[in-house]
Amino acid sequence: MENDAIMVTGATGVLGREVLDRARGAGPPVRALTRKTVLPDDSEVAWFTGDLTIGAGLDEAFAGVRTIIHCASDVRHVKNDIPAFEHLLAAALRAGVEHVVNISIVGVDRIPYSYYRIKLEGERLLAASGIGWTNLRATQFPDLLDRAFGVMSKLPVVIVPSGTDCQPVHQGEVADRLLELALGDAATGAPPAGGWGRVPDLAGPTVYRADRLAKDWLRAAGKRRPVLPVFIPGKLGAAIRSGALTAPDRAAGKRTWEEYLAERFAR
Repeated sequence: MENDAIMVTGATGVLGREVLDRARGAGPPVRALTRKTVLPDDSEVAWFTGDLTIGAGLDEAFAGVRTIIHCASDVRHVKNDIPAFEHLLAAALRAGVEHVVNISIVGVDRIPYSYYRIKLEGERLLAASGIGWTNLRATQFPDLLDRAFGVMSKLPVVIVPSGTDCQPVHQGEVADRLLELALGDAATGAPPAGGWGRVPDLAGPTVYRADRLAKDWLRAAGKRRPVLPVFIPGKLGAAIRSGALTAPDRAAGKRTWEEYLAERFAR
């Protein structure tokens, strides 16, 4: 079987759904991996049941795949991400996959936060895998900020870290870039990656203070809550106050936080 298909992991998640939508009709056959046993009736996508955490179902899913776009992550059980990535890479090697495109986060190498450390370890695993690879770091997705503020707005006060800048980039624009990278050659050893395989970061068009994002969200949602910036002590607080969550020189995104909110609350 000729390896020409694109596989999307995490295909039912915030980013994976966007990638899958864009991969339809892009040219190569498209596959999607899910842990669900009842698969969607989808004429444009071949869905496979598999569990990255234990490595189940991956050999069948990856047979005939040229490129994997790896969007799967388990924020609620972050320790699962490393064994999941190890199983993905081992199965990809067995299947002869040529290229793994990985999504990571701006600041993973500067912010001492458990989830970020795991994402950074995933980057290291990928670099040592022996497979051609491309790593893209992006800033915060507005959809995830929206969900976080939705939860916090149930409290009497919305708490945000003080002195902290964020730079939301729309998940659809990240999906566009991931597919573009997947349709090309691996960045490993190619400029501007310099042999690291990491392409330039992707950030949104505007840098905002965290309290400004919260106030904008509350206003758009029609909710009245005080926003309380709280000082985060230690190395974590110092890192996020230093601007490690942002990439002002990589403000390639076009869709703004205000545009996201207008669309989100017009529905």
